[in-house]
Amino acid sequence: MTRRPGPGAVPRRTVLVTGASSGIGAAVADSLHADGRWRLLLSGRDGERLAAVAERTGGEAIRADLAAEGGCEHLAGEAVARAGRVDALVAGAGIGWAGPFVTMPPEQIDRVLTVNLTSTLRLVRLMLPPMVARGTGRLVLIGSMAGWVGVGDEAVYSASKGALLTFADSLRRELAGTRVRVSVVSPGAVDTPFFARRGTPYHRRRPRPVSAERVARGVREALVRGRENVLVPGWLALPARLHGAAPGLFGAVADRADPHRGA
Repeated sequence: MTRRPGPGAVPRRTVLVTGASSGIGAAVADSLHADGRWRLLLSGRDGERLAAVAERTGGEAIRADLAAEGGCEHLAGEAVARAGRVDALVAGAGIGWAGPFVTMPPEQIDRVLTVNLTSTLRLVRLMLPPMVARGTGRLVLIGSMAGWVGVGDEAVYSASKGALLTFADSLRRELAGTRVRVSVVSPGAVDTPFFARRGTPYHRRRPRPVSAERVARGVREALVRGRENVLVPGWLALPARLHGAAPGLFGAVADRADPHRGA
């Protein structure tokens, strides 16, 4: 049963979190539940894991496959049907693939781009118009440091996350003058099942993986303050700037941090 705010209480805003069945998405659900100011709509493909996250956070589970035909439309429609309105979207669904691009199966190229990029854009397209009409809203996209600098053996994953940064930048210009804010939270390596599911373990010496809970704190900051770009951990802003200013130097430093590269 959904709790109603008591007399004098500030009504909770509704946030839709995708990829909420595990990893960063589940940590975001835990963090926002602890915050207490949010009604949680939680989406994921794994119904059993999603139900467990929803139970411990008091959220409402909406099982959806965003890569399937009509998956985004189903999720958006169900979210509005349940809550009446969605005040914020945390687009956390994502998959990876690692290996040389020349060996990547074409169907995997399509799947990574569909889950990480196309489904996010389609969901934003569905969620955004009511936010603009109301004059308020939050869009938080889960990016990656790989979108800022590119990572060897993760070319398509990096491309999908880099495209999110450019999409967000463009969208901010279109939304200038509104109170709808667009944020991208870009973590480095995160200690989640992500690497096991993609079939290749994380092998770089730097940066060391951070916890999903740490990324979730960055997401909450983006939701509350509307910060445009949040890098987790914060020191990753330095290599991001170095890459932009001196890509050759950055590449040499990055190769030294990767035991599988450089000579």
